[in-house]
Amino acid sequence: MNLKDPSLFREAAFVAGTWRAAQEDGVAVINPATGATVGKQPSLSQREIETAIGAAREAFSQWREFTGKERAAVLRRWAELAIANVDDLAAIMTLEQGKPLNEAKSEIAYAASFLEWFSEEAKRGYGHTIPEPKRGQRVRVVKEPVGVCAAITPWNFPSAMVTRKVAPALAAGCTVVLKPAPQTPFSAMALCVLAERAGLPKGVLSVVTGDAEMIGEVLCASETVRKISFTGSTAVGKTLMAQASRTIKRLSLELGGNAPFIVFDDADLDAAVSGALASKFRNAGQTCVCVNRFLVQRGVHDRFVAKLRDAVATLRVGDGFAEGSTIGPLINSAAVEKVTRLVSEALARGASLALEMDTPKTGGHFYPPTVLTGVTAEMTIANDEIFGPVAAVTCFDSEDEAVALANATRYGLAAYVYTRHLTRSLRLERRLDYGIIGINEAMISTEVAPFGGMKESGFGKEGSFLGLDEYLDSKYVCYGGIA
Repeated sequence: MNLKDPSLFREAAFVAGTWRAAQEDGVAVINPATGATVGKQPSLSQREIETAIGAAREAFSQWREFTGKERAAVLRRWAELAIANVDDLAAIMTLEQGKPLNEAKSEIAYAASFLEWFSEEAKRGYGHTIPEPKRGQRVRVVKEPVGVCAAITPWNFPSAMVTRKVAPALAAGCTVVLKPAPQTPFSAMALCVLAERAGLPKGVLSVVTGDAEMIGEVLCASETVRKISFTGSTAVGKTLMAQASRTIKRLSLELGGNAPFIVFDDADLDAAVSGALASKFRNAGQTCVCVNRFLVQRGVHDRFVAKLRDAVATLRVGDGFAEGSTIGPLINSAAVEKVTRLVSEALARGASLALEMDTPKTGGHFYPPTVLTGVTAEMTIANDEIFGPVAAVTCFDSEDEAVALANATRYGLAAYVYTRHLTRSLRLERRLDYGIIGINEAMISTEVAPFGGMKESGFGKEGSFLGLDEYLDSKYVCYGGIA
């Protein structure tokens, strides 16, 4: 890599304020666009994970005593450093994750927004007073940091998911042991370098790598760790939930999705297609709020599909560093195999191929942007998270049918609706069982609003003022004998 600041790229973990370099047993990180090795990450031992937890425990007694304003200053400086180093941070991300460089730069800005937002919220961990139930009493509720927290982040947004979890925890006065995804550890390490420079005290943040199952078990079993925040698959979330129950930890789980994108007859089709590109093909379809099912009313079905097909045909698949690339690779060969299987099964069961683009012949993990029509609710592709650049279109007739199709899933993270009908919008706001709904809007993620799902998409909110509350305990104090 040709970085302006090469020190941001660390083949190391950060434990208790010390960088621990990868050794011979380090695990390789692979560029999904080329298959080349980016570098190695350390394979830490159980003892080293426990050392990180112990350091977080010791640092907590100091960090919690920082005023909100003092913690805010560190977070604000961290945000400024992230923006100042956007080019290098984006290059590291594209190298290990694959997304186009401009998209990576946008993610760094998004990541910095959480640092900025929670630097402001650090001063607003408000408690409240309660009118006393009898004379001579005073009743107060104060907010205190939960304690040592563990954050487990995914590979699809390797910077933004770090700051979305770590920033509110630090703002609340908690300390954090962060485990980034093994596919994309270097983005987290680069952010950690900048956190050090911003003045974060030793032990407040550790970043650990190694065997995911072992690390998860150690974090869940630890009586010191009082909260776990996880973004990833529903299956792994259920495992962590079961393991964490042994020590009654607080949890925030942002899990799988099966987002419907409902287009009604009265929709602005150009706006709907523009939204479809943003919400389906961003990050090569590898986002938790990605559209999984296009539900299009019969009266506009053919026109919408034609417009969508033409728009998708303008996308360009390639290495994230290549000029003009708008779609990067999938994360690994297993992801390609999964999407291939879902599409093949759908075609075998009656779906039609409206469009399939070409992919580079470079050996990377690319999958062609694809549009399928005639998809039915019984097909696996309509029920499993695709996590690839495939638009699966289903036709419907009535609003009731659309709602039934949309809600017929165990997931409930994000949903999208395109209609000019105000009262319909208000009805669907209530009828759709999703934690996030975009009405005539596809770019729904922002630091100012609560992000989180329903049903098996998990629980807990990230972002907004609610994000701070996830890391605070309420303590009720009753004073008596006050004349």
